[in-house]
Amino acid sequence: MQTGKIVTSGLVLRETETKETDKILTVLTPDLGLIPLIARGVRRRNSPLAAGCQLLAYSELTVYQRGAWHYVSEAASIELFDGVRQDFELLSLASYFAELTESVCTEGQAASEVLRLLLNALYALSTLKKDPALVKPVFELRLMALSGFEPLADGCAVCGRPEPEGPMLDVVQGVVHCAGCKQSGGLSLPLTDGSLAALRHALYGEEKRLYSFALDPASLRQLDHAAEGFVAAQLERPFRTLDYYKTIRTRE
Repeated sequence: MQTGKIVTSGLVLRETETKETDKILTVLTPDLGLIPLIARGVRRRNSPLAAGCQLLAYSELTVYQRGAWHYVSEAASIELFDGVRQDFELLSLASYFAELTESVCTEGQAASEVLRLLLNALYALSTLKKDPALVKPVFELRLMALSGFEPLADGCAVCGRPEPEGPMLDVVQGVVHCAGCKQSGGLSLPLTDGSLAALRHALYGEEKRLYSFALDPASLRQLDHAAEGFVAAQLERPFRTLDYYKTIRTRE
């Protein structure tokens, strides 16, 4: 039995081909959170659903429920992030962002802040041409914070010093501490003063200005290692798209 139609906006995080011409989409919406959708006939030539139902498309979707499944009846693309699609490295990074986002979201839980974060990251890569090496760790850290994994970074967790000496991030316990303040049972990665400031900006900074700063190469590398290590330690799972992104970066 078909229920009433719902109109929502959403970003396609994953697509799986099924049957001859259909797709099963995993879509992140602001009000419904993650939702699996069946797009019937979307792989047919000239399907009106095709543009709005592709990976990383942000679209206005008309959805209805039949039985246990939700179906797409209309899809009008709002933003396709062409700057990302035309660059293989950026596309692989954006795919990692999508996989990481899916891993921390759940069906039925509103996700407006997470959706805005992901859309802003894609816009920063596609339109603003921000350095992907900067966007990646900032996105990782802010996403983890929004998902309930925010590390304590306002001072040394051991001695209380506001500006830790030789700062380090314990990626297991999720705290910043001085190099000389020992932590037990964790795994600490070094930070520079610059990368600590960037880490704090990623966690506490204004949403619209997350990527509006510069960092020297050494500090940026340490920020990236710390952010990636924090994600790995907290979520305890690999990401296929991240591994693929790294192989592309290695070739360059």
